[in-house]
Amino acid sequence: MNDKDVVDGIVELIRKAEISLPDDVVTALRRACENEEKIARIQLETILNNVEIAEKTKRPMCQDTGIQTFFVKIGLDFPYVSRLRSWIIDGVRKATEEIPIRPNTVDPFTGKNHGDNTGDHIPYITWDFVEGENVWITALPKGGGSENMSRLGMLKPGVGIQGVKDFVIDTVIKAGGNPCPPTIVGVGIGGGADLAMKLAKTSLLRPVGIRHSDRNIAKLEMELIDRINRSGIGPMGLGGKTTVLDVHVEKAHRHPASLPVGVVIQCWANRRAEMIIYPNGKWEVK
Repeated sequence: MNDKDVVDGIVELIRKAEISLPDDVVTALRRACENEEKIARIQLETILNNVEIAEKTKRPMCQDTGIQTFFVKIGLDFPYVSRLRSWIIDGVRKATEEIPIRPNTVDPFTGKNHGDNTGDHIPYITWDFVEGENVWITALPKGGGSENMSRLGMLKPGVGIQGVKDFVIDTVIKAGGNPCPPTIVGVGIGGGADLAMKLAKTSLLRPVGIRHSDRNIAKLEMELIDRINRSGIGPMGLGGKTTVLDVHVEKAHRHPASLPVGVVIQCWANRRAEMIIYPNGKWEVK
């Protein structure tokens, strides 16, 4: 196993996430652009031009290259589980210099910036175990402007799903143009406070335009999309028909006495990329 080679793979994963927007997001932006006019269309044309320039010049599409966030699925038979964390951390450090990406990790007490996008609990990694012998890693660089609009509501169970809808709509409207719309909104319902927020962020991994497999949840997603887009906030908060490109909802069973709702907003730069690490050390960035 060549550790350096795998770390280079992590760098390429981050590079793709920072530079190339996924096809589903680009398609949704183009469709929104065709549906808009005046200042809203100009904003979307500018966004799409930005995406094209980033890809051509191999530069990050946004100056805020985000907090490096990873979702890792580990095959139970993968032989090098103990090395995964160090590979990811070393990859983040190397990517910071090589791509380059802006150092974004600041100690909340001292204000010191580590300068390499690492720190306490950062990069932030969510681990899961699955059948098989490969490792699947998804990178989700999360910008600060959209992350600042995240919100947790511990609702009274009596408000029901209508209360959930109202909370999500209120959150997006209060956010206005701050998270750089058109956005993708992740919603987690149920569980506890931490799980609701985790579900909301995890839902952002689902491609734009793909509905939840549960029909009731899919119907809720469509209703939220319609209601939010009728708010008129529009691209970059300057008015228009497209405030969100999509809304993704995930749920967990909850305690009878609580109804947690987590909302995580992702800006138009819905950056994500995936890679596979095989048991022989070879890797592939998707």
